[in-house]
Amino acid sequence: MEVTKAICVLKGPGSVAGTISLKAGEGGHTTTVTGEISGLTPGKHGFQVHTFGDISKGCGSTGPHYNPCNETHGAPQDKKRHVGDLGNIDADENGTARIEMEDRLLRLAGKYSIIGRAMVVNEKEDDLGKGGNKESLESGNLGAGVAWGIIGIDEDPK
Repeated sequence: MEVTKAICVLKGPGSVAGTISLKAGEGGHTTTVTGEISGLTPGKHGFQVHTFGDISKGCGSTGPHYNPCNETHGAPQDKKRHVGDLGNIDADENGTARIEMEDRLLRLAGKYSIIGRAMVVNEKEDDLGKGGNKESLESGNLGAGVAWGIIGIDEDPK
């Protein structure tokens, strides 16, 4: 079965919650990411795919950013970055972030599929690997997770 759509329901220990939809582009060379997350503090929050789809201990059991090519942390548009680096989402004054992006590295099928992995929203802005320290090159200095969920196959025919 060729996976072309996925969904991730995000929830944290507080009031942060949302749903992210992922759809493979023509030929599977890009993935469109759309959705809405509410309950955030206004401003920017790091947003990424983590290696493990294990949320048994919250964000702490999801492992590092998904990085099958062993790159340093970066921005979505950077040539070198983790596959899971999706940059920042921006919450408005009501704490709601609306997401609409297209990513060139995320895959819903094949060797580097993100199905079964976790998606995480963080408390702080991701410095996109430009913070000048080791932590920046690994995670972007983005603080603790505030919401997370497992990326699953979406069989909705719409």
